[in-house]
Amino acid sequence: MKIQSIELATVAVPLRKPFKTALRTVHTAYSTYVKITADDGRIGWGEAPPTHVITGDSMASIAYVIEEIMAPKLIGMDIRNRTGLFAVLHKTIVRNTSAKAAVDMAIHDLLGQLAELPLYQFLGGNKCKLDSNFTVSVNDPMEMADDAFQYAEDGFTTLKVKVGIGSSELDIERVKAIRKRVGNTVKIRLDANQGWHPKEAIRTIGAMEDAGLAIELVEQPVHAEDVDGLLYVTQNTLTPIMADESVFSPRDALRVLQCGAADLINIKLMKSGGIHEALKINALAESYGVQCMTGSMIETKLGITAAAHFAASQPNITRCDFDAPLMLSGDPVIGGVTYSGQTVGLPEGAGLGVQIDPSRLTHHRTSGNEEE
Repeated sequence: MKIQSIELATVAVPLRKPFKTALRTVHTAYSTYVKITADDGRIGWGEAPPTHVITGDSMASIAYVIEEIMAPKLIGMDIRNRTGLFAVLHKTIVRNTSAKAAVDMAIHDLLGQLAELPLYQFLGGNKCKLDSNFTVSVNDPMEMADDAFQYAEDGFTTLKVKVGIGSSELDIERVKAIRKRVGNTVKIRLDANQGWHPKEAIRTIGAMEDAGLAIELVEQPVHAEDVDGLLYVTQNTLTPIMADESVFSPRDALRVLQCGAADLINIKLMKSGGIHEALKINALAESYGVQCMTGSMIETKLGITAAAHFAASQPNITRCDFDAPLMLSGDPVIGGVTYSGQTVGLPEGAGLGVQIDPSRLTHHRTSGNEEE
C-alpha cells in the first residue's frame, strides 16, 4: 500500500461569533486539507489550520512545505512502513508542525483503513466517547457571563474561559461575573494564552482562590519560552497549572516534566506535528504521573476528529477541548465526530471515519506518480 499522490485544497468557514484570545481574534476558520491517495485507491485525509501566533505556520507555508518538500520524499513509500514513513516526515524539515500534522493525520487515516478499525481502536481503543469543554471568548465581563450561561444551558458542565487581555483586575471581574451567572455546579478552567507575567499570574490566581471562584486549572499563564516562570507560578499557587504553548515536542515535554514546571500538559496535534509525536508526549507525561488534555486550534471537524481519535485511545488523556466545529457556520466534513451537549462521539468507520464535500474545497494542488 504505497502513497501514490498528495493533493492539497483550502477551506474557509466563517465563525458564528468572533473568537478572541490574548493572542488573536478569529473571524473565519481557514485550513489546508491534505488528501493522500494510496495505490490501492484508498484515501486518507488531514487538516492544517494556520495559527501564526502559536505555531508560526501560514496557509502559504503549509502548502509549500507539503507540496515542495514533503510530497517528493513521501510519494512511493509504503504506508505499512510506519517507522520509516514518520522518520522521513519529521526529518524533511524542522518545525512546520501544522504541515506535518496534516500529513500525519492522513497517514493514520489510511493505517486505520488498512487495519479495518476506527483509528481510536487502532491506536489503543480506550473509549468511544469523550466530554469536551466549551470555550468562552474574552470580552467584557457581562458578555462573557451571558455566553457562559448559554453554553451551560446547551449542556456543557465545563467551561474554558479565556483571560489575559487588559488588567488582572478585569480578568478577575470576568471570572466573578461568569461564576455568579453559571453557579457552582459548572467547572471553570482558565486559559491566559501567555497573557500574564509570572508575579502577575500568582497575584491574579491567588486573588481568585481567595474569592472562592473554584478554578479547576489555569492554562499557560506565562510566555511559552519562560519555563522558569511557569515553574515559579506552579510552585506558588494552589490551582493546578497546565502547560500548553510551552510544549510542542517530546523534548519540550521532558523539560517541563523533569523540573515539575506544570501539573498538566495540553497536547495539540498542530503543535506536536501529528499523532505519532503526540503519543510520545503523552507516554512521557504518563511516566511522570502527569495527566494530559487534548486541545485544538480553530479547526473544522476533520482535524478535531483526528484529535478525538487520539484522545479516546489514551487513558492518560483526561480532558478535551473539542468545541471548534460548534463555533463554525458550516463544515465540509461528512461524518466524523458527533456532538450531544458536551459528549463527543467517535465514528465507527475505519480510519478517521470521514468523507469530504468536494464542493467546499478550493485551490487544488496535486503531487504524485501520474503513471500509476
